[in-house]
Amino acid sequence: MDIEERFVYWVKKLRIVPFWDIKLEIVNDSELNKTGDFKIDPTDKKAIIIINTAGSTDNLEEVLVHELMHIKMYPLDQVCESLINSNFEEGSNGWNLVYNQFFENLEITVEELAKCFLLEFGNDKDLAFGRCKAMKSFNELYDGLNSIK
Repeated sequence: MDIEERFVYWVKKLRIVPFWDIKLEIVNDSELNKTGDFKIDPTDKKAIIIINTAGSTDNLEEVLVHELMHIKMYPLDQVCESLINSNFEEGSNGWNLVYNQFFENLEITVEELAKCFLLEFGNDKDLAFGRCKAMKSFNELYDGLNSIK
């Protein structure tokens, strides 16, 4: 799969261009612990999508769509972050709770939208399970705990 070709397809499909100036940057950096990232200047409507080919994913199109969904969700992301910062003191227990919950749910939402679009319009519909493979199994989580009697 040509990721650059898919990039052109997806920025049009998601209606990011012509409203944004956006480019794709492909890196191969084993020190980077992410398969994708983005840099954004919302005032000038410019963004860079970064795809790390050294990552452990087997579906770079999924990573690409995920990062593009962050661009689509960015205005809402910023409103929510501003509301959190204006109502909680940074570093307080309340701020930590709300901030972490917001970003965890943002990631869940972005990934769910990415999967929906990928399964409907993607070339590579096989979802990547790299993160899941690295997690402990259900039995491993409870290994060593005493049974309750």
